Amino acid sequence: MTKDELTSWALANGWKVRGAHLSLSRPSQPDDAIVRMVLKTTVANVEIRKPSGKWDKVAGASYPDITEDPETGVPRGIGLVTIQGLAKLMQDNRDKMVFG
Repeated sequence: MTKDELTSWALANGWKVRGAHLSLSRPSQPDDAIVRMVLKTTVANVEIRKPSGKWDKVAGASYPDITEDPETGVPRGIGLVTIQGLAKLMQDNRDKMVFG
């Protein structure tokens, strides 16, 4: 996947642009990003904010290593499927986008 394809997928699936990054927030605190996807020139990283406020990189991959799952459409190779709790957070943000 390319940077533009990842951006399009993320925006269609509940991610919002906050600052310069695609972000997910808690449903109870919609203005407070807790997960962000940092899209650089050659790599994409997923970062989670620690309680101290510091961002911690938990996964990353170069764009050629990121592929779309043929069944679900979720990008594989960047950790979106393997990070525990992230699927639920994405679903909550998607629901808020559709019903909010």
